[in-house]
Amino acid sequence: MTFTQSKWSLDDLFSGFESPELEASYKELDEQITAFEALRPKLKADMDVEDFMEMLEASEKSTRIIHKLYSFAGLAFAADTQDQVAQSAQSRIDQFYAEVQNRTLFFSLWWKDLDADTAKRFMDVSGDYRYYLEEIRNFKPHTLSEAEEKILNIKNVTGSSALVTLYSAITNRYVYKLEIDGEEKEMTRGELMTFVRGADADQRAAAYQELYRVYAQDGPILGQMYQTQVRDWGNENVNLRKFDNPISARNLRNDIPDEAVDTLLDVCEKNADVFQRYFKLKAKYLGVDKLRRYDVYAPVVESDKKYDFGDAAEMVMESFGTFDPKLASLAKRVFDDEHLDSEVRKGKRGGAFCWSVTPDMSPYVLLNYQGRANDVATMAHELGHAIHAMLAEHHTIFTFHSSLPLAETASTFAEMMLVDQLLENETDESVRRDLLFRQVDDSYATIMRQAYFALFERKAHAMVKENASVDELAAAYLENLAAQFGDAIEVSDEFKWEWVSIPHIYHTPFYVYAYAFGQLLVLSLYKQFKAEGDSFKPRYLKLLSAGGSQAPEKILTEAGINIRSAEFWQGGFDVIKELVEQLEELPIA
Repeated sequence: MTFTQSKWSLDDLFSGFESPELEASYKELDEQITAFEALRPKLKADMDVEDFMEMLEASEKSTRIIHKLYSFAGLAFAADTQDQVAQSAQSRIDQFYAEVQNRTLFFSLWWKDLDADTAKRFMDVSGDYRYYLEEIRNFKPHTLSEAEEKILNIKNVTGSSALVTLYSAITNRYVYKLEIDGEEKEMTRGELMTFVRGADADQRAAAYQELYRVYAQDGPILGQMYQTQVRDWGNENVNLRKFDNPISARNLRNDIPDEAVDTLLDVCEKNADVFQRYFKLKAKYLGVDKLRRYDVYAPVVESDKKYDFGDAAEMVMESFGTFDPKLASLAKRVFDDEHLDSEVRKGKRGGAFCWSVTPDMSPYVLLNYQGRANDVATMAHELGHAIHAMLAEHHTIFTFHSSLPLAETASTFAEMMLVDQLLENETDESVRRDLLFRQVDDSYATIMRQAYFALFERKAHAMVKENASVDELAAAYLENLAAQFGDAIEVSDEFKWEWVSIPHIYHTPFYVYAYAFGQLLVLSLYKQFKAEGDSFKPRYLKLLSAGGSQAPEKILTEAGINIRSAEFWQGGFDVIKELVEQLEELPIA
């Protein structure tokens, strides 16, 4: 097969926004929800298990339609962000889905309210729906009455959600100015941030200084918004829902024990010196005594090697096939189904992603392929996500997609297999250095940076509870950076406003540690693979095929992994240490 760059086809979802099938799906969904509401009187502790299963199957059928409608609008918008029809379609499905959630809320409230013995009677016959039902009941101790839940939903629309929208509206209108080739140019944040990874040291510094100059102007206001979000999170989750502490609410949503998250963050703190050692090495490559915070993502070597798209796809398929031919055949399905959009074109969303719609459909993959080694690795990464979903296609719509902490397993593992293959075949030392430095840079951004964001959040929530000012929070953030970088990096004062520029801590508190969880998990798994070889493969494939059908801890325990163990997380850092040692052994050009 010849692999060529192309745009994806959405015909497996709908032929277009004006298609009769799309309108029929909205109508069918409304009818299904009405029928589901009519089953409410049957909800009794002694109801027949057949009636219970009928409700679950009806809910799954409706959810499949919702996923198709939502995905069609979202994928069309990603392919062309200037498409106003797609934007309107997104708004329509968002509103419709919110109404569906309100109309079906009664089922989850009834299910949570059942006693344990009665719930067990239903779960014992629920098959692959079991974990979906378990997850709902996990929130039983933290669920309020139906009236209170509805009040909170209404409150969030005009409260927390509105504040996040306001934060986004304010920060997304910012305009940045940077001197390029003697001419001052205005740019967006996305355009500005390309310069912080550039080879020009003065330009890197200027870009960061401009970023935080702009944020500092609104720093006190954005800081007040954050204080309000933190109080809202605490009021709902700690005061009303009775979680032990603010991060516990996120941990339960991820279904990860508090103990495991605490251990993960502790190990990250204890290994800060691993990246400090790396940054000292990077300073030598850049010819400076000490890195500035401006230089964290500076390129050490500019490799100009390009990879043809077809050759790159063949390399990715080869790396998959070497591990297991089934992985290569699954990845090929994405190409065969025309579910991959790899072109670079105006209006298309930047970056890359994998979007799983339903278990029986190969996922959609978006790339912006430009021929760099980084683009080849990204292809492997996103196709790894697709393979993960397809290995779990035998599960229900509720249980095929992996939980957030496990979502990066197959993708990061696939990327590491490819990089190993590239390193093995590459004779150009500059390209080898580029690949190795990229791996450690990415590990820093995904592990240490995110872990220290989470550590800051944990401290900030405690400080706000004690009525800390915005300036005190900014000072605490500088202390956080000092602990993270030690004597390896010089941090200038404007970085005290970095925290108000991180959208995640506003719209999804404590989301960030999942990145560190996923990356360290894969590094530890990869170390096992290197040590065990073929005997590791069945256990790994079983882990992926579980999808989201069991609690993350249970899936990992069956794979021989103890996420509460500091030794396990340390294994991931040991892999990074080995990468740093490889770099230290290379001659500095």
